[in-house]
Amino acid sequence: MEYLLKRQINMRFCAVIMVMMCFLSSCTMETTGPQEYIGPAVRVPEPNAQAQAVKETQIPKGQEANIPKTGPLSVTINEAVFMSLARNKSLIVQKLNPQIQSTFEEQAISVFDPNLRASFSDSRINAKTVPRPGLGSFSSLSKEFDADVSLNQFLPMGTILSLDGSTSDLTGSFLNEPFVSSRVGGSLTQPLLRGFGSAVNLVSVNQARIDTKISQYELRGFVEALVAEVENTYWNYLLVEKDVGIFKESLKIAEDQQKETEEMIRVGKTAASELVTAKAEVALRREELIAAENTAIQTRLNLLKLLNPDGAEMWEMEIVLQSKPEETLIETGPVQSYVETAMRMRPEMNQAKLQLERNELELVRTRNGLLPELDFFITLGSTGYASTFNRSVKDIFTGDYDILTGVSFGISPINREARAQHSRAMLSRQQAEEAINNLAQTVEVDVRGTYLQIMSARQQVEAAKASRELQEEKLKIETAKFKVGKSIMLLVAQAQRDFLQSQIAEIQAIINYQVAVVEFYRLEGTLLLRRGIASPGSEPVISKTAAK
Repeated sequence: MEYLLKRQINMRFCAVIMVMMCFLSSCTMETTGPQEYIGPAVRVPEPNAQAQAVKETQIPKGQEANIPKTGPLSVTINEAVFMSLARNKSLIVQKLNPQIQSTFEEQAISVFDPNLRASFSDSRINAKTVPRPGLGSFSSLSKEFDADVSLNQFLPMGTILSLDGSTSDLTGSFLNEPFVSSRVGGSLTQPLLRGFGSAVNLVSVNQARIDTKISQYELRGFVEALVAEVENTYWNYLLVEKDVGIFKESLKIAEDQQKETEEMIRVGKTAASELVTAKAEVALRREELIAAENTAIQTRLNLLKLLNPDGAEMWEMEIVLQSKPEETLIETGPVQSYVETAMRMRPEMNQAKLQLERNELELVRTRNGLLPELDFFITLGSTGYASTFNRSVKDIFTGDYDILTGVSFGISPINREARAQHSRAMLSRQQAEEAINNLAQTVEVDVRGTYLQIMSARQQVEAAKASRELQEEKLKIETAKFKVGKSIMLLVAQAQRDFLQSQIAEIQAIINYQVAVVEFYRLEGTLLLRRGIASPGSEPVISKTAAK
């Protein structure tokens, strides 16, 4: 009867050991790497493009501009943007941040990795016994070999599982035969209060994942700023090229007028003093042309840095701009709709929402730290004894067994550290909430401000066009009057300057409108979507705290 009871207990023990081994083999956690692709995306049409973000999917590359090794670089505005996304040095640096941050996820998850430990020892002792009356002292020799192997794992529920096996082989002159003991055991410790549940034990993992998402939204903000900078630099380079062309044309006109003035003086149609005004006008036009050419060179260098084309002579490469500014004005809707879109799509808003979630997780951790310790534990083992290792292992299933179970309790009456951590977590959450409210105001001011800039820039385009047409007509009239001797060179020069300024002002107004639109889309958080560019951080964050 005793043998059957002992065998039944050992069979149950083996079943428990098998269950624990299944837990150890199945409780592995994986990380998901951050999205790294930045480039062209397929845009999915939808009824209201401002109501929700379009979905993006990766498509094969190949939309970048053809980058020549030598000769001029000919690019459209879209090709310039995609070239910069593929080659810009600053972006290459920034793209590594989410990948670096994701390694902290691996580090946080590592606490749930199984831990295998083994130890082996071999000892030999040759000693003499204490002398006894009539018997003297005897020499004794003992040899012992010990081996221990254990497998431990911490589970998200707070459970600590351990499997261990050990064997001890003792041989000595005082034994008739070797004595070998082998044991297999397992233990389970389960917190019931502090440290209980996956919510608290996965805080570090979830915080690391949030940090990775934050780095993705930071990267998205950088990409948006880069795209805006490329487009603005592209248009500014087009503007200065136009300026150079206008100044060259105006210089030629001034030189022609100087020749005409000289001829009119020669034939006596005008006074010799008019030649001074004509020469001064030529000198002024040449000075303005030199300044415009220097500005064009600097702007070209800035654009080359953004595009980073190949070639040893990169900085000497000329750029041919293929795109022209849009003459048609974009349709604008109610400003409130753009504000609502910015609240969802701006990378800064999504980062702030994620930071609030991170602080909420810290509250879970610190709130759990206020609880006392109450742990349940159980240890099971079975030991076999024999004269050989193989026989001792076989005897494990019929040999002696040990069972230890109980609970442990601990509490800190003051618990000052845990209380301070919890108070700090509550204040940090409150700070994060206020930061979102403050940022929301900033976003609204940004969107409303740039919306007004677009409206103003649109009016400036129309006004500049009307002014240029009037100044052109005025110049024609003044020139015609001068040719028949009814005007002086000073008035012609003044009319020419006014016409020149109106030409520059018109082009500047068109470019300013293009730049204002780009900045508006960036501050709205939709620039990448509108340009068909895929990037990490494309999905708006739904704040769980706000939903509550």
